[in-house]
Amino acid sequence: MSTTHDATAAPDLSDPALYINRELSWLDFNARVLALAQDPDVPLLERCKFLAIFSSNLDEFFMVRVAAVQDALEAGRLPSTPDQLPRDEVLDRVAVRVRELTTEQSRVWDEDIRPALAAAGIEVVPYTGLTSDERLRIDAQFDREVYPVLTPLAVGPGLPFPYISGLSLNLGLRVRDPVKGETRFARIKVPPRLPRFLPVDDRLVPLEDVIESHVDRLFPGMEVLDTSRFRVTRDADFSISDESDDLLGAVEAQLQRRRFGHVVRLEVEADAPEGLVADLMEALEVSSRDTFRISPPLDFTSLWMLASLDRPALRDAPWEPRTRARLRPEEGERTDLFAAIRRGDILVHHPYDDFHTSVERFVEQAVEDPNVLAIKQTVYRTSGDSPIVPALMRAAEQGKQTVCLVEVQARFDEERNIQWARALERAGAHVVYGLSGLKTHAKLCLVVRREGDRVRRYVHIGTGNYNPSTARLYTDLGIFTCREDLAEDVADLFNHLTGFARPPMYRRTLVAPAHLRDGVIREIDRAIEGHSPESPSRVVMKLNSIIDGPIIAAIYRASQAGVTVDLIVRGITGLRPGVPGVSDNVRVISIVGRFLEHARVFAFTVGGETGYWIGSADMMARNLDNRVELVAPVDEPQGCDEIQALIDMQLMDTALAWELGSDGAWRRRLPAPGEEPFNSQDALMEHASRQAARSA
Repeated sequence: MSTTHDATAAPDLSDPALYINRELSWLDFNARVLALAQDPDVPLLERCKFLAIFSSNLDEFFMVRVAAVQDALEAGRLPSTPDQLPRDEVLDRVAVRVRELTTEQSRVWDEDIRPALAAAGIEVVPYTGLTSDERLRIDAQFDREVYPVLTPLAVGPGLPFPYISGLSLNLGLRVRDPVKGETRFARIKVPPRLPRFLPVDDRLVPLEDVIESHVDRLFPGMEVLDTSRFRVTRDADFSISDESDDLLGAVEAQLQRRRFGHVVRLEVEADAPEGLVADLMEALEVSSRDTFRISPPLDFTSLWMLASLDRPALRDAPWEPRTRARLRPEEGERTDLFAAIRRGDILVHHPYDDFHTSVERFVEQAVEDPNVLAIKQTVYRTSGDSPIVPALMRAAEQGKQTVCLVEVQARFDEERNIQWARALERAGAHVVYGLSGLKTHAKLCLVVRREGDRVRRYVHIGTGNYNPSTARLYTDLGIFTCREDLAEDVADLFNHLTGFARPPMYRRTLVAPAHLRDGVIREIDRAIEGHSPESPSRVVMKLNSIIDGPIIAAIYRASQAGVTVDLIVRGITGLRPGVPGVSDNVRVISIVGRFLEHARVFAFTVGGETGYWIGSADMMARNLDNRVELVAPVDEPQGCDEIQALIDMQLMDTALAWELGSDGAWRRRLPAPGEEPFNSQDALMEHASRQAARSA
């Protein structure tokens, strides 16, 4: 039962104690990823995958978030987030937490996963653990494939400390000339294009271990005093001036500078000699706070190689997405998506619904159809082998008006997007890079089609990128519609982004940065005003992150008014549920499983009626103020029912769900005694299979 408090007696909603720091909350999310690697019920190679994901996530966290905090601290900027935690304290607490998590990651590998792999016939061993016969074969492989690629670099007179590329794995050595008595630092880069594990029979030897065991070959006549593997992480964040006349050129220039960003983290082996570590810290200008001692392997992203081994029994059962009945072709025919959409809006949920037979087919049919006059699409992230961008190129070559809004500032996909943009321009497409100072993050495709004596617009509005690879791994929603009000809004947004005009007044959609925050707060306020014991209101949000102060304050007000608020947040969570007088009626859970929860869903129940919305935006200042986002209503009854079923299943989850307490700690949600765990992702796969079988 919801609890109502007198708002006048409640604490000040701007009190920093009511908010959780963004960086620390993100580390809690990555701890939930690590928990999947710890879980013995998760298949063994999937556990390797989660160890790799944990490290990959942490790399990006340092490259972007830690780098940003360091820059802000150096510039003397005051905290801008509601928690108001001083930046030096943030960095101190991040360092402590990261050490805890990486220590646990190493323990899980050494004590749990590596022994289990060995028992399953996948043995990872050091070079010294090989038999003499195995060493001979590895030595021969080293001579053939590794030694010719290696380049030792020494530091000395006329030889400055070498540039260390970000995320590269290196051997640091102190080498002594026994004749002259001179000692120098030297570095060997582990070649990134070689496999990280070398096979010998059914055993795997880390490449860096093999190199370290042969360093005498690289320094003939010298005495190697100390060795340690090390790795640096560099600042990879950058911003483009709002006044830049050439956005593409500005991004390319910044990409060149990114390689040389300052070092934000130094990782060394746990038992690295103190003198060698001191030399590295001095040369790289890294503090002790930002130096982390790690048990090998130093770079756990190397476990992607193990996770990809062809051992089906050691991984999740494969999932083949289903095609919805309305998108399924008649015998011997191809699906006519436009006809299906004219019969009513269609909601799709990936990866449970097939991306190829829905989103890709929508674009491909638009390219093939001679009645299609124009195609307009946003591209934020897509894969290198995506069929969607080549399809848009074919449309342009056919003379169809083809407009592509390519976001060349999509972090870590900038180079790929620049390549796509240039290819599209060569094909004759109109390529637009968005508005100055804003990233275009909305997921939209608009098709204009001649039908008799009229023109009809078809629209896809999604929560995820037009990326067929991630569509098999990320959970996302999309809606196909030809309704005039939604199509008009999407058309107006494209015209605003490609033309020169004031932001339009949208009919049904909420668009950032114009009025998305205000629209969400308006819906929350409507729930507050319409709430009564006889007709209780409810707010549900499913997000990647929620950290925006005004949105959180509105949620707190709703809770104080007695409105039930359920938040399903995969990642960063800046509010505290269950605080007496503030958030008694707020519940926050996080679902972390085999699929990455990526959909953004909003549901507002007022007066017995529930309105559902989907879109591209998280509740963060960057999304609401600095990005072009679009959130659209879902009106079709079946689509509404499916979104509600998704919400209900995830709120019931006792297998993948974590719940946030008022103390800021996440706790694994467990089934009641005697009950089987309920896995919402498994349930959604079963639901999709039943739907497909029923309509077959």
